[in-house]
Amino acid sequence: MNQQSIINNLPSHLQPFAALQHYQRYNARDHAVWRFLLHQLRQNLAQTAHAVYIDGLTRTGISLEAIPRIEDINSCLEKLGWHAVVVDGFLPPAIFMEFQAHRVLPIAVDMRSIDHMLYTPAPDIVHESAGHLPFIVDVDYAEFLQRFGELGMHAIANKDDIAVYEAVRHLSIVKEAVNSSEQIITEAEQALEAAIAANHEVSEAALLARLHWWTVEYGLVGEVDDYKIFGAGLLSSLGESVSCLSNTKVNKLPLTVDAIATTYDITHQQPQLFVTKNCRHLTQVLEEFGRQMCVNRGGPASLQQAVKAQTVNTAVSNSGLAISGCFNHIITDVVGNVTYIKTTGATQLSYKHKQLPGHGIDYHAQGFGSPLGRLQSLERCLSSYTIDELKQQGIAEGLHVTLNFLSGICVVGELTHIVRREQKNILMRFEQCTVTALNGDVLFDPSWGVYDMAVADAIDAVFGGTADPQHYALYAAPSEQSTQLPSYDDKTRHVFSLYQQVRDLRESLLVDADNQTTKAAALKLSKQIIQQASDEWLLLFEAIELIDSLNKSDDLLLLRESLATTLAIEGECANEEKRCVINYAISRLSVS
Repeated sequence: MNQQSIINNLPSHLQPFAALQHYQRYNARDHAVWRFLLHQLRQNLAQTAHAVYIDGLTRTGISLEAIPRIEDINSCLEKLGWHAVVVDGFLPPAIFMEFQAHRVLPIAVDMRSIDHMLYTPAPDIVHESAGHLPFIVDVDYAEFLQRFGELGMHAIANKDDIAVYEAVRHLSIVKEAVNSSEQIITEAEQALEAAIAANHEVSEAALLARLHWWTVEYGLVGEVDDYKIFGAGLLSSLGESVSCLSNTKVNKLPLTVDAIATTYDITHQQPQLFVTKNCRHLTQVLEEFGRQMCVNRGGPASLQQAVKAQTVNTAVSNSGLAISGCFNHIITDVVGNVTYIKTTGATQLSYKHKQLPGHGIDYHAQGFGSPLGRLQSLERCLSSYTIDELKQQGIAEGLHVTLNFLSGICVVGELTHIVRREQKNILMRFEQCTVTALNGDVLFDPSWGVYDMAVADAIDAVFGGTADPQHYALYAAPSEQSTQLPSYDDKTRHVFSLYQQVRDLRESLLVDADNQTTKAAALKLSKQIIQQASDEWLLLFEAIELIDSLNKSDDLLLLRESLATTLAIEGECANEEKRCVINYAISRLSVS
């Protein structure tokens, strides 16, 4: 199945978040960065990653030699019941989780730059594919990941969470952009700090994000004193895949649901990590958290959480009616029963995740309000009565009706329509309607128009987002900010051509290792690299590798020594991160 076909099969509100992988946009240096990282990671992780990892790389279409094509990944994932799509950088967390819930793994399309090989501030194809994909082959883990998506897409996020997401996305874009000035980066860092500082309430979504971080991204598996790596953030990081093994610098703790109390900083290595027993244990911890989520609890406390969030959320009544909007007010009685709910702004009414005809955000553009509870004269919830039973109580279409709720709220007006689903009354429409509270407050006035009243006596679930996102999508697109494609001058493009020549020669040697023409070309190219790109450490490394693969001769040995000396000098002059990666390169050469 090609990229576009997979995108077309997604729910319509997710389709704008999927991109296309234009494979030709990856240059020869991008492929060299991928190759270096994957070979080094495989070497580092051979004994320290969970056993599934190495096998999973092959079974999910991850080559060590070149950036994978999304089509190749999908041909492998289809056998496992999953798919993958490429995306542009950070997604809104709820959208990312919903992809997972549909067994679709979002993979950032960009490739980290040579300057951010140890750590990239932006999602990239190394982290998403070489980090997340391999463990999909484990059925228990794949089911855990899908369940995480199902809970994550329903977690309530607050308005400050959204501001933090936008700030993180912006910072990741400017840090990875080659033309960003120090001032622009500093301003983006300060904006993120300000967004984090303004986020005083820890939302349900933020707590679940912490659990995701300490398991899916930075998890260890086994025992506290005998563990393996399985978190994608560790698996895709040259630095932390090694440093995390230190028991003096990184504390290891047994995983429990209490991990949600531990915050994390995406810009620094983690001072502690959590160890899970196995995939079953992961799922148990996830469900322990999930039982306390508003989607599984409902009730007044969950509605209050939605009001505090100041974001669009959904309340599902015991009649099945789902109200999606920004909840701004609820009324409860002394014992805590919810007696009135109100949203502000665009609101949607749905049943079983399908918007009710005529009850979309255009119709309910100014919000929605309704009493909840039982009537003084009825022993059951109003939703459970048949049409004939309602008529016996003087409640029928075309009649002037008075509904007195036990809470003291009174609804008076002409009943014009009853909406029923599956033998239940879920919505009543009134004209010339007045709604008053026990204290006399007017909750609805006839001059405001038609009144639609929810028919229910309790709220069974509250969750983040909308009930029918196909008709009420919270995010029309990933973000107003998009990843900036770099532009290169002629000198840099020439360097890329040297990388490509090294790759071509290396591939030729796989066909004929004793070809004298290839040997001569390697000799000539290596001299050219020293003359024209002596500051391109990765190119120097690849040239040495190429020479090492040939039959040794005096001229080749001298050339190798010259390249190695230049590489070492480049490492001495480099910043800390670059020096660390060059040391990895030198250690690789000494092993070979």
